[in-house]
Amino acid sequence: MSVSRTKKILVPLATLTVAGAIAVGSGATFTSTSGNTISAVTAGSLTQANSKANAAIFDLTNIKPGDTVIGAVTLTNTGTLPATFSLTETLSANAFGEKTTGGNYLKLVVTNATTNTQVYSGDFGGLVDGTATALGEFAPAAVNTYRFTVTLDASAPNSEQGKTANATYTWDSVQLDATVTDQS
Repeated sequence: MSVSRTKKILVPLATLTVAGAIAVGSGATFTSTSGNTISAVTAGSLTQANSKANAAIFDLTNIKPGDTVIGAVTLTNTGTLPATFSLTETLSANAFGEKTTGGNYLKLVVTNATTNTQVYSGDFGGLVDGTATALGEFAPAAVNTYRFTVTLDASAPNSEQGKTANATYTWDSVQLDATVTDQS
């Protein structure tokens, strides 16, 4: 074999060997990248609408024995969170006398007209002032109407003339206990 022919074979082989060494020595590797859009957390809200906010549920003057007055208020959970609702009689006064058979001449019945569930039945002003009466859970957008029925007993004697009674109510809502949401 001639020297020039050997050079012709060795030069390309040497070039390939050097190129292979460079490729292996360069540390070339495959790579991949992925991403996520912005992850976000937004707090919910707890609000309510009261159809008679800052107004009387009922107002009856000149009531006589056997009369009944009915008032209603509608509550809506306008927030985005489910909540437990309650009714609290914050202040009450009832000048009507006690019947000889027990109880008072002026009676109050509070009913959830939406679910037909009785919340309270007894003497007007008989809810313990400052103590919440549980009404249950309201989902977001839930609407409940509460009917207040007040009756002056038909047997009320003349001594009950001119007497008055009044009460102030507060409706409260509290978010349900915290939950863990797994979105994996």
